[in-house]
Amino acid sequence: MANSGSSSPEDVERFYLSEEELNERVATLLPPKESFTIPILKKHEEGASTPTTVLVVGMAGSGKSTLMAQLFRSLSAARSTNEPPSVDTSVHKKHGYFINLDPATISVPFGANIDIRDTVDYKGVMKQHQLGPNGAIMTSLNLFATKFDQVIALLEKRSNIQAPTKEATHEENSSTSEEQKPQNKMPSPLDYIVIDTPGQIEAFTWSASGTIMCESLASTFPTVLAFVVDTPRCSASPNTFMSNMLYACSMLYRTRLPLVVVFNKTDVVPHEFAKEWMTNYESFQDALDENASESGYYGSLTRSLSLVLDEFYSTLRYVGVSAVT
Repeated sequence: MANSGSSSPEDVERFYLSEEELNERVATLLPPKESFTIPILKKHEEGASTPTTVLVVGMAGSGKSTLMAQLFRSLSAARSTNEPPSVDTSVHKKHGYFINLDPATISVPFGANIDIRDTVDYKGVMKQHQLGPNGAIMTSLNLFATKFDQVIALLEKRSNIQAPTKEATHEENSSTSEEQKPQNKMPSPLDYIVIDTPGQIEAFTWSASGTIMCESLASTFPTVLAFVVDTPRCSASPNTFMSNMLYACSMLYRTRLPLVVVFNKTDVVPHEFAKEWMTNYESFQDALDENASESGYYGSLTRSLSLVLDEFYSTLRYVGVSAVT
C-alpha cells in the first residue's frame, strides 16, 4: 500500500514560518492602516471636536414632532456673530443641524437643513410600486439610503467649520461697515445633529436602510438614540409602560448605540412614577395589583418581564421633558 499521505522532513521545513515571517506575509495581504480607519476614531486621535448626533425615535403620538420643534427653537442653526467679543455665547447657546427622515409627513414643524422629501417623492413611490403607506415609507428610506454617503459628506463638511476666535471677530467687526456685516456672516460650528425619524418606528429601527443610516452616522459622529415615550399613557397602564421599556431594550441591542429614554408630556403627568417603577420592583407590582384590567395572562407576563428588565433599568438613562412648555 502506497504511503501517499506521508511527507518528508524537507516538506515540513518548507511550510514552517516563524512568527516574524508570518506577520510580514500577513502585512503584505492587508491594505494600509489608513484605508480602513474609522472616521470617528481618526477624529478622536487628531483631537478634533465633532457634533453629537441625536436620533429621535418614538411611537406614533408620543410628541416626537413637537419635541423636535422645541429643540429647533432651542438650538440656533445659524447663530449671529455680531455680539461683542467679550460675550462668550457658546456657554448658553448651542448650534444644531436638523434632518428630516420622515417621507410621509405633510409639514415639518422645524427648519430642516436636509429633508428626505426633497429627494424622494413618497406619493410617487406609492403609486409607481403599488405599495401601501408603510411599504412606501420603507421603500423611500431604502432609496434615500443609497445616497446617504452624500449626506455624511455634507455633515462632515458642515461640522469641520471652526469657530472664529474673539480677536478675529473683533478685527472683522472693526474693519467692516454695518451694511457689509450680514453678507460676511460665517456659519457657526455645530454642537448637535438632530434627526427626526418616521412615526412608524419599526420602519426605521428594524429596516435595512435604518441600520445603514445608524451605522454610517455612528462611525462618523458620536451618536445617541433618544426614545420618546408618551408619559400619560404609560402612567395609565403598567402594561403600556412595560411595552415601551421592551421596545427601548430591543432598540438598545439592535442599534448598539447609547440610549436615552425621554419621558415626554411631563406637563400633563410627571414622570416620577416611571422612576419609581424602574427602581422599586414592589412599587410596580403594587401598580399592577391596583389595576384590575392588568390581571390574567398579560399581567403575569408583565410581572415576569419586570424582573427580566431589572438589569436593563440599572444602566438606563432617562429624562423627563415637556415639549410644549
